[in-house]
Amino acid sequence: MTDLICVLIVDDHPLVREGLRAVLGQEPGLEIVGEAADGTEAIAAAARLRPDVIIMDILMPDKDGLAATTEILRLDPAARVLLLTSMTNVAHIRPAIRAGALGYISKSAPPEELERAIRTLHQGGVYLPANLARELLHSPAGALGAEPSSLDPLTERELEILKLVAQGWGNDEIAARLVISPRTAGVHISHILDKLGLKNRTQAALYALRQGIVSLQPAPETE
Repeated sequence: MTDLICVLIVDDHPLVREGLRAVLGQEPGLEIVGEAADGTEAIAAAARLRPDVIIMDILMPDKDGLAATTEILRLDPAARVLLLTSMTNVAHIRPAIRAGALGYISKSAPPEELERAIRTLHQGGVYLPANLARELLHSPAGALGAEPSSLDPLTERELEILKLVAQGWGNDEIAARLVISPRTAGVHISHILDKLGLKNRTQAALYALRQGIVSLQPAPETE
């Protein structure tokens, strides 16, 4: 039996939370373990519940989703945050990308895309709609985090794994593809981040796209 993916929903609108709960509650393998109405509640709930994936609205009163994401990832760097928003301005997304958010999805996306994004993050992958990825690729140097200055060349295996990370593959999928253990895949990714001077796999994915190491084939377009 597949383990349940525990999800925390963070949004200041009760109707949005109710809608997400209704939609995701019908998906096999997903369990809503909690809700939060603002960033402060989200930080406390994430620490208490340790969800597998956090669906985080960006615009909220008091402490917004970007501030909450930064704090959650400071306290737990392994947390998996999926930003949920109607905003399309990448300037509002960059801080969360720098902090280590692993995904972004529009509130207008269909339920099946939301489910796909959740499962991608749970597997350790990165989920970025193609339109957002294109805009992020044109970000000024350093806008998404540290840019590599002097590179320690990647090995052939590390380059292969970087390509899979950029395509949104999680550790388990990479391990199965390359016939290695998930732990070994994680070690390789840590070495890649260290060599490139990057903070997280989202930055690594965007770096690979920016450098032409892999073509732009991220998550589908969203309106």
